Amino acid sequence: MKIVRFLTSDGQPNYGRIDGENIYLIDTPFSDTIKMGDKPIAIDSVRIVAPSAPSKIILVGLNYKEHARELGMELPTEPIIFMKPPSAVIGHLADIIYPSNVAQLDYEAELACVIKKRAHRINAKEAGDYILGYTCLNDVTARDLQKKDGQWTRAKSFDTFCPVGPHIETEIDPRGLKVELVLNGNTRQRCETSDMIFSPEDLVAFISRVMTLFPGDIISTGTPKGVGPMVPGDEVEVQIEGIGVLRNKVMPSPK
Repeated sequence: MKIVRFLTSDGQPNYGRIDGENIYLIDTPFSDTIKMGDKPIAIDSVRIVAPSAPSKIILVGLNYKEHARELGMELPTEPIIFMKPPSAVIGHLADIIYPSNVAQLDYEAELACVIKKRAHRINAKEAGDYILGYTCLNDVTARDLQKKDGQWTRAKSFDTFCPVGPHIETEIDPRGLKVELVLNGNTRQRCETSDMIFSPEDLVAFISRVMTLFPGDIISTGTPKGVGPMVPGDEVEVQIEGIGVLRNKVMPSPK
């Protein structure tokens, strides 16, 4: 099932299931029994937004073997986690704003999972029951500020620095998926999730033993090798096999 979050003409957010060119309302995706409407809504008549409204977004650094080798770093023995604020989230086709005080803005294509129900101190074997599904995420990073600060909060947290979407795919095996980053039609990142050091289930379990996860929270699973810069005017796509394409344009900061 492909689940989207969208705004109707009155500006209210709703969840729905995509079926061809239509959407069918669902009461909430965060339930074992989803109630679905029977009246189709044309996709082009609504505004698609980020597929989740998370209380937090947790991301993972250095979770692909080839990316670690690219950086000349040893493989981590446990996940390296950091966070972005909910205010950084934007959806498919929304603009990434290039801050005026940033010298280098980088893309990072990632597979992300959306939490289905409250998770607290769970184990990896049961983690799949807590995952609603998977989506695309671009971990936009102000690389120069990351190096300057020596930690990641400012560099990762500007408004628009967390594009997510276009929808949540609930029926997919995250193992062996192709993950690509396409910049202005040219492929810059290409890898398979089989190169991950820690699986999505490992990550959900690990993070749940640090902080309680709530429905709608997003966990992003790290980026493969090939991260690089974007500039205003660029169009950037995160493409993940079995999910779809998250497309955004980079725009300069308003004066």
